[in-house]
Amino acid sequence: QVQVVESGGGLVQAGGSLRLSCAASGSTLAMYAVDWYRRAPGKQRELVASISTGSSTKYADSVKGRFTISRDNAKNTVYLQMNSLKPEDTALYYCFAAIFDYQLGYLDDYWGQGTQVTVSS
Repeated sequence: QVQVVESGGGLVQAGGSLRLSCAASGSTLAMYAVDWYRRAPGKQRELVASISTGSSTKYADSVKGRFTISRDNAKNTVYLQMNSLKPEDTALYYCFAAIFDYQLGYLDDYWGQGTQVTVSS
């Protein structure tokens, strides 16, 4: 059974950095497109960054120039490097991944459970 797990969140001071990971496991699989989302208390879910199968990337205006999404296909992992963090980046970050399960023979979408990022001022 495919699982998607985020890690790397934590408490950091404004201006600091964190690197989040989104790892898929549980079967013989391949990660296709992956999105990072975040949800702050009292706010709507926001699409932060996306990476395609071919590693094309897109970013929300609010994080452009500060966040970098990348992937390691050999490890079935997608990363979100977050630099120059601001208090307004505080949120639950989670990934949404399109994954092909070779054992079952189909492509499906999976959500992770999220990792909390808290940026203090």
